[in-house]
Amino acid sequence: MSDEITIIIADDHPIVRQGLRQAIERAPGLRILAEADDGVAALALVKTHRPHIVVLDVDMPRLDGFGVAREIQAHQMDTRVIFLTFHGEEDYLNQALELGAAGYLLKDSAISEIVTCLQAVQAGRSYLSPTLTTYLVQRARRPPDASGLAILSPTERHILKLLAEYKTSKEIAAALHISAHTVNTHRANIALKLDLHGSHALMKFALDHKATL
Repeated sequence: MSDEITIIIADDHPIVRQGLRQAIERAPGLRILAEADDGVAALALVKTHRPHIVVLDVDMPRLDGFGVAREIQAHQMDTRVIFLTFHGEEDYLNQALELGAAGYLLKDSAISEIVTCLQAVQAGRSYLSPTLTTYLVQRARRPPDASGLAILSPTERHILKLLAEYKTSKEIAAALHISAHTVNTHRANIALKLDLHGSHALMKFALDHKATL
């Protein structure tokens, strides 16, 4: 049917996908086109099927949900994005909103909220898990961010915070359970995003903005 809302679900946990599918399939006018268990597969499915909506787990192998959303933006696809996550922290929500998220669902309430969220998004509205609405009020009251921190991912901001605590790449790697090489890649990406140059520029930036990290 032409008025059906077409959907792709991407989550690396089969039980989560099954629960979402069962909830969605009980509602009229919603049709799941495909499922993916990692970000690369999800992006390929979105490019192939061009669904109305894609439901993206924030934490996925190969390419996380934020990375998929960036690619959708870069290719100017009309698919709207709903993020699904265990992360209730404000940093993650801010990152999702910066990426143009139409919906942001916490996994502990996603099954009961997913249909309402999908219908709201397709109608042109945004949907946020009710427990997070306080963050939106706080966000609206804040002055615009002139530091550039808003363009950084939660992981990049965390790395900056650890740098401001004078942690080495090796110590940051141990704290985040990633390799030192990955930390150095993140540091290079942060410097590129913030247009920082010179061997000490990143550390100086981290120290200057320590209070807001």
